[in-house]
Parts: sequence; C-alpha cells; structure tokens
Amino acid sequence: MDLEFNDAQREWHDAAADFARRHLAGDVIAADRDETFDRAAWKAAAGFGVLAMPVPKELGGLGLPITEVIAVMEGLGYGAKDQGLLFSLNAHLWTNTMPLVQWGTPEQRARWLPGLIDGSQVGANGASEPDSGSDVFAMRTRARRDGDVYVLDGTKMFVTNAPVADVIVAYATIDPKLGAMGVTGFIVDAHAKGVTISKKIEKLGLRTSPMAEVVFEGVRVPVADRLGREGRGVAVFESSMEWERGCILASCLGVMRRQLERCVAHARQRRQFGQAIGKFQSVANRMVDMRLRIDTCRPLVYRIGRMKEAGRDCTVEAALAKLHVSDCFVKNGLDAIQVFGGYGYMTEYELERELRDAVGSTLYSGTSEIQRNLIARGLGL
Repeated sequence: MDLEFNDAQREWHDAAADFARRHLAGDVIAADRDETFDRAAWKAAAGFGVLAMPVPKELGGLGLPITEVIAVMEGLGYGAKDQGLLFSLNAHLWTNTMPLVQWGTPEQRARWLPGLIDGSQVGANGASEPDSGSDVFAMRTRARRDGDVYVLDGTKMFVTNAPVADVIVAYATIDPKLGAMGVTGFIVDAHAKGVTISKKIEKLGLRTSPMAEVVFEGVRVPVADRLGREGRGVAVFESSMEWERGCILASCLGVMRRQLERCVAHARQRRQFGQAIGKFQSVANRMVDMRLRIDTCRPLVYRIGRMKEAGRDCTVEAALAKLHVSDCFVKNGLDAIQVFGGYGYMTEYELERELRDAVGSTLYSGTSEIQRNLIARGLGL
C-alpha cells in the first residue's frame, strides 16, 4: 500500500514499526486478561524516544515536526499489538507533556519535563468527573485560594494512567458561577497528601492501559504549580485535546492496515466450497471497504499535522478526523472478525481484542457526539 510519506516520515514510520515488533511484542492476550500495565515496554518506548519526539530540543526533546510524530504513532500501531500501552503513551504525551511545553513556566518545565520525557514518571489527566463527562467544564472540583496555595477538593473519573501516575494535570474551578471562565489547570503531584487513587476501573477494551477514579481531599497545590493563568484552564485543556485527537488516531491507522493485510492473507489461504474465500464477492467486498476506510482516514489525520506545523487552528479538522477514524476503526474491526469467521471470534487470533479496543475510540478525547457538536459549531450552527 502506497502511504505517500516523505523521506523523513518514511524513515521514522519504518523505524517505529520495526521497534514495536521487536520490543513491544509481549503476551498481550495475558496482559489484557490480567489488566497488566507493561512498565518495561513503557521504558523501552521512552528509550526509543517516543516521549521526547514532539518536545522542542531546547527543552530536552527531539523536536520532531508533528507530521513525523504522527508517522511514528502510525508505525507503532502497525507493529505493536498492545493498543492499551499506546493509548497510555498518547495520554501522557498530549495531556501532560505538551501542556507543560506550551503553558508551563520555566520552573515547571525544569521540574517535570525530564521525568516525563525519559519515562521515569507517568502522567495522568484529571478532567472528567462522575457528573460531568462530555460536559467537562461543568466540573465540581473546587480550587480555593489560600495564600500561596490552592486547596483542591473533588473527584475525577476515567483518569487514564492514574494507578501508575506520578503527576496529574488536573482541572478545577475557582468559582462555579464563572462557568468555563472559572476553570483552571494545575500540576498535581500524584503522591501528595490528600490525593487518593480510589477506584480502579475495569473496561471493555484498552485493558492494559490502567484507569481509575481520583479523589482530591484538601490537596494543597502551590500557586507556582498552577498551569497557565487563573481561569484559562479551558484553553489549556482544549489545546491538549487538539493534539490528542490528531495523534492518538495515527495508532488506529496502523492497526487498521495490519488488520487488512491479515484479512487479505487469510482470504487467499482459507478455502471453502473448493476455492479461496477471497473469491466470494461478499468476502472480498469487506476488504474493499476496509481499504477505502484507510485511504479516507489517512489524509484527515495527516492534515492535522500539517496545520499544526503551520500554526493554524485545527479544532474542526481534528474533530472531523476523530469522528471519521473512530467510526472506521470499529467497522474495520467488525469486518476483520467476519472475514475470519469463527476464528476471528476466538481470543487467540486477537481480532476480538482489537475490536474491543476500537470501541473506546468513539468515546475518549470527546465522544463522537461531541465531535459533531464541534464540527457544527465550526459551520456556524
């Protein structure tokens, strides 16, 4: 399949796919069953440079253009079977590292970025709450100013990486009456007094990416650890979601390509009624649809990278990509299982897990319904 990379993107994509096949090839079936986070694979990915790639060189990163980072993520999705690990890496990068790069003070960057870049520390994102998921800015977590600290009280839900986190970029309101203008970002030490990783969450898919409820009870956060200005948390959060919606989808592209290649190989080898099943139009058409989805998804994802590099706002474009890719990801998973028939339904073929993982893409980083709202707003509706 012609992927139309430039030379640098091709080099990074191929290196990432090769790295993933060699170093991220653990027993994902067992890890999924036991909900195990692969710390060794996390460190290996950091050693390869995944957590440093979008960070400017002057801040200790590799300073790669975002389109090359997207190519890396696609390569990792193609070569690695542990989609939960890739999800955790993306969550760490786009909701912790890049907000610090964009909004952090020199002191905050010096304290937190080295560990986030080398993988010795894991980042989590505290935005959603039990009563405010899609309506994220209707949050109840309060931040009360007390001299040179803020006191945080509240509960965060669906916090990716929480059970293994060292730092949490959390959002709280200084005054609920202010609505979105009261929301403020904070860098919270996950081991600070009053922070409780309360309830581990069992999930349908992405089970190797740990998730939990986080409770803040009188957590004292220095004013120096506020991320951005008071009341500017919406801008911090939305910028991180723009990054995430673009780059996290690239891993999905890699998985979809691998699924198609597996299906084509299986359809050529598997024989029924005296011929290869790929000769049956109803089977072949599924793979045609899979190819069509991949070819319509890739330009949407890479467009985000080009726009980010040009310094352009891509809120609508990221929402379009998120909506379309997540829908196609689920449909490709269903088609892959159907091509393999009963074997596709079996755990050992790993297609059923890929489908379970794919369902999450319609929910994380904003549900498909939220993406439609963003797109409609962009149309002036």
